Amino acid sequence: MSHLLENMAYVGETPWHGLGNQLTPKQPLEVWVQQSGMDWQIKESPVRFMAESADNLGAIHSFPEQKVLYRSDSKEALSVVSQRYKIVQPREILEFYRDLTQLSGYELETAVVLKGGRKLWALARTGQSTALKGKDVVNGYTYYFLYH
Repeated sequence: MSHLLENMAYVGETPWHGLGNQLTPKQPLEVWVQQSGMDWQIKESPVRFMAESADNLGAIHSFPEQKVLYRSDSKEALSVVSQRYKIVQPREILEFYRDLTQLSGYELETAVVLKGGRKLWALARTGQSTALKGKDVVNGYTYYFLYH
């Protein structure tokens, strides 16, 4: 899956694929946004298509039930969705963790942009853990995943 990775920020050990930007712990969310590559916005545009005609001058038509989502930085299309689809901006994925990291002891560990921005996710350690049968420690995490 590392071939799908566009950008990544992480804390701790280098991932198995060796890619991404390693951060020191407790970085502000603004650093995470920039270092993870989530410093762009999702824009929308009406779906338009060209229908062929007898004179080969195609007429442009709209399809009002759908919209195209695209990146603000590269203008690359991400997806075609219904008009009811609510856009969640890449930065909002990390904003989800603001109160959790500042007030509840959570610590961001990973933020990733995959497939040209079609998949975005972030992972944070909750600070909670438990031991199974006294030996195996299980750490608690929460993640936010967005797929366009």
